[in-house]
Amino acid sequence: MDDVLRDLIDGKLSLEEAKKELELRLYGNDDHTIDAGREHRTGIPEVVIAEGKKKEHLHRISLDFINRKNKVLVSRLTPEDACNLISFLGENVKEMDHELSKEAGFLVAWSGDRKKIEGKGRIGILTAGTSDIPIAKEAEMVAKELGCDVKVYNDIGVAGVHRVMGPLKELKDWDADVIIAAAGREGALPTLVSGMIDIPVIGLPISTGYGLHGKGETALFAMLQSCSPLVVVNIDAGFVAGAVAARIAVHRRDG
Repeated sequence: MDDVLRDLIDGKLSLEEAKKELELRLYGNDDHTIDAGREHRTGIPEVVIAEGKKKEHLHRISLDFINRKNKVLVSRLTPEDACNLISFLGENVKEMDHELSKEAGFLVAWSGDRKKIEGKGRIGILTAGTSDIPIAKEAEMVAKELGCDVKVYNDIGVAGVHRVMGPLKELKDWDADVIIAAAGREGALPTLVSGMIDIPVIGLPISTGYGLHGKGETALFAMLQSCSPLVVVNIDAGFVAGAVAARIAVHRRDG
């Protein structure tokens, strides 16, 4: 809020423009309050989580975001939810367009021309197995939305450790700023990678695997116990991994 008041004092914003900006950031409704100013405040936009929401709530929140920010990001969409939401937004938003990853259940929808940023940083994403791809795809879409270039290498887990050598060399030659390593089961890939390369590594545990402490718990515990330096996010937290990786990459390039 301070930045709006400073711009008002400095004459960069008129009184009406300042009021509009504050209303935009502080907007609330009877059943939801959207944080339209989060991207300006933190550099990371608010993402609408579809999981657990009633259809009418999801639709209204998404529409409010587009009306106020010209864009909305939605995660954890089922195919049916995605189809219904895209149809609803198409009927209620002028010049609506979208990008949808069905495997990740992640949607970016916007009105008018999309101002896409690129070249802010470089992020490598590794998956241990093909079961890890949907969550890794969510991280990829978030990182790209925040202006980073991304290279993805799939199915290079430690069961065939030789498979990781080529991708790590390529990411090193590419001057990657940070690597996201996604793995389920025993979650060994991030620990291995962080001990082989001088690039920050984010461990992304995936809810694959079965038996004792399955569904990503063993992967999370293993990453937290890593003997090589490693940052770890929560199970299936693709959005968080992509957002944190982007912040690391952008700061490295800017700094």
